[in-house]
Amino acid sequence: MPWLELEGAVNARDVGGLPTVDGAAIAERILLRADNLQGLTPADIKLLVDDIGLSTVVDLRSTHEVVSEGPGPLRAVEAVRHVHHSVLPEAGEATDVTADMLFARRQEALARYPEDPMCALYLGYLEDRPDSVVGALRSISEAEGAALVHCAAGKDRTGVVVALSLTVAGVHRDAVVADYAATGHRISAILTRLRASPTYAEDLARRPDDEEHRPREATMAAFLAQVDQRYGGVLEYLSAHGFGPAEADTLRARLLG
Repeated sequence: MPWLELEGAVNARDVGGLPTVDGAAIAERILLRADNLQGLTPADIKLLVDDIGLSTVVDLRSTHEVVSEGPGPLRAVEAVRHVHHSVLPEAGEATDVTADMLFARRQEALARYPEDPMCALYLGYLEDRPDSVVGALRSISEAEGAALVHCAAGKDRTGVVVALSLTVAGVHRDAVVADYAATGHRISAILTRLRASPTYAEDLARRPDDEEHRPREATMAAFLAQVDQRYGGVLEYLSAHGFGPAEADTLRARLLG
């Protein structure tokens, strides 16, 4: 797993190298994923912008999170384009680490998939914010250099958008699932960072057990299976929301380099 060892983020990595079903692989330095970027140092920015060629940041946090956290260090870099695509309903003070607010409509959410609350949440992204899901993939496709997708933990919202992107590119499903679950290797460090932020500390205090936050392969496997069952697959879901075959081909070509 090509982790990016940053001083100010702990769940950053390049998905380059993941294998596709037709024997190709995702190109390196094209699609990056990460947790909160608020703590990036000058050395981190040099690595991302000068060495890797970062051109686009796809921010999946809610408007509340963006306002509460304030501008991060990368905002000062004119060469980097920032796009905001919240996959949560824009109401209240939702974040992706809360216990109660994540499932403010808990019964409705669980009705989507009672066997796994996190899978139910992920399906909610598709149902509640197809505009942002499509917008995020479109922003990755349009990036002139590397695109970096992030939220707060780099786990749930980022995990879904990256999984959809990799699926469009034809990555083996097992590899998509494994990439999602890899965040579990750094879950304690991720949560330590978030607990130091007033934006997330109170929410995480309600769920103090780190293991409760650890991503499970079964969750992503179930989510992708449900997308197949409910929508006919990722490509069909995206096409129904305006991201048709031509754009899917462009994204695929972009990710394969």
